[in-house]
Amino acid sequence: MRNLIIFFRRYFNFFLFLLLEVICMVLVFQHNNFQRTAYLSSANAISGKLYDKYNNVQYYFHLKSTNDSLVNENMRLHNALLTSYDSVLTAKGIKIDTVRQYSDDTLHRVIGTQIRRYEYFSAKVINNSINKSVNYITIHRGSLQGIRPNMGVISSSGVVGVVRSVSDNYAVILSMLSKSNSVSISARLGQGKEMGSVHWDGEDAGYALLKDVPKSAKIHKGDTVVTSGFSALFPENIPIGYVENIAVGDKASTSYTIRLKLATNFFNLQYVYVIENLLKDEQQRLEDSTYKLIK
Repeated sequence: MRNLIIFFRRYFNFFLFLLLEVICMVLVFQHNNFQRTAYLSSANAISGKLYDKYNNVQYYFHLKSTNDSLVNENMRLHNALLTSYDSVLTAKGIKIDTVRQYSDDTLHRVIGTQIRRYEYFSAKVINNSINKSVNYITIHRGSLQGIRPNMGVISSSGVVGVVRSVSDNYAVILSMLSKSNSVSISARLGQGKEMGSVHWDGEDAGYALLKDVPKSAKIHKGDTVVTSGFSALFPENIPIGYVENIAVGDKASTSYTIRLKLATNFFNLQYVYVIENLLKDEQQRLEDSTYKLIK
């Protein structure tokens, strides 16, 4: 206490000066419109900047919830797309009106001649490799959340890979960046509609090769390559990549090999969407039974 009294006695003149200065400024701002306006304008500018900085900090710490919200909204929009449904044409005029309940408590109604074919599930990426000959991605969503092996996986930009193994709460995806015959994406040119297949050559995580495109196709740099829809894993028109250059190769060959810049950025993959083809088993059973009859 004694030291505090000594401190105030020593700096008494300074504190008195500050007090008088504040009183003078208050009197000036109260009785002079110009000074008051200038003060309010400056004060508003300073407080505005402070609030802006505060909001930026607050926004940064809320990015996770914002991202989760956007991913869920994208999942809902994917499920609402017309490409997630098949048109059922019938001469007898049979109408379908059913409701299916999923694990995430979302109701999906099939009305009239539209039947749902694809269901999308969002998932957080927790592990991702890009520098191996065969690369895998681990997601935090498993069998308890509706994920099964051999489901297609996409990002918000394009194709990612195929689910290979599943536990209760996790799943491992065989990435499109795998130099393996088991990863071949059925594709077509977005403009000319010519078909081909996409493989990764193991060189660069940002590029892949589109093979077996007929030389009659008209191809330009920047053309989009999308899924063909012939695979039971992916709906049609999902971006795979963009034409970077064309390798002429053997002149006797009847097809091109095209280098693609991949649509998905595997270097910064945070969320994916797993696709369930609800009609896949029915299609597979029919095709298998037909092959057995032929043999």
